[in-house]
Amino acid sequence: MTVMNKESSSISPDPVSPPPSRMLRAAAWALRPLVKLLLHRGVMYPEFAEQLKAVFVDVAAKEFPIPGKRDTDSRISVLTGIYRRDVKRIRQELANDQETDVSIADVKATEEMSLSARVVGLWTGLPEFTDQYGMPKPIARLASKGGQISFEALVKRVNRDTHARTLLDEWVRVGAASIDEHNDVHLHIDAFLSGKSLDEKAFYLQHNAHDHLAALTHNLTGQTPVMLERCVIYRGLSEPSIQILAALARTKGMQVLHQVNQRAIELKEVDVGKMDANYRFNFGTYFYHEHSKNGENDE
Repeated sequence: MTVMNKESSSISPDPVSPPPSRMLRAAAWALRPLVKLLLHRGVMYPEFAEQLKAVFVDVAAKEFPIPGKRDTDSRISVLTGIYRRDVKRIRQELANDQETDVSIADVKATEEMSLSARVVGLWTGLPEFTDQYGMPKPIARLASKGGQISFEALVKRVNRDTHARTLLDEWVRVGAASIDEHNDVHLHIDAFLSGKSLDEKAFYLQHNAHDHLAALTHNLTGQTPVMLERCVIYRGLSEPSIQILAALARTKGMQVLHQVNQRAIELKEVDVGKMDANYRFNFGTYFYHEHSKNGENDE
């Protein structure tokens, strides 16, 4: 068994840090699943490399400024290793993107995609919408039948301008929800996740992968207080054992997510209108397994 606690090992910068090549190899390995996804979607290296250039330029400008000095293309070129002419072009493109309606459209798309997530969050987090086991229970479709404990009322709690029927029709279409003979709505979490459109899946890739890496980066760069980022790793297990552990992780993970979700809903209501209520957080769980091609086992 290997229990990795990145928090305790990342409180301060390591004076004997590994050479940059070690970090580069680690980053390249971490990118392998992402490269697999990109190739699966038909994205080739030149497209991704160009996008990566823009990320280097943007991060260098925003995260590594020199106080009191003008942020020049030359400085960013030296910091990133990207040719100055490319830096100039990329910075102009980034500035143009901020001035066009493209960025506004992206914001609107993000709001639409997060609407479903917020509705599901309330449905799985509010005590009146869950059963004794913390699972989302069937609710009336219309407020005229269920009052505040209805799908219609639930959607209105998130966005009063959204038509509940429109959202429900889309959920039913992808199998994320169903309506029974009593006109009650049932939520199907697994189908909700698997039935999302490509844009919605990209939205969650963007947020979850970013935030997990951001927590790692926070700790590995010696920032304090350290953020929660832990994992448990085993090797040398059979497939039946993996299935048992996957079921356990799913059950316990969902319990913790429900608890954090419920508490977040309560605190969000408390913080409404506060001047410093401008923070966000992301807490998630995952369980990954694969066949060890080299027959690796625990020592």
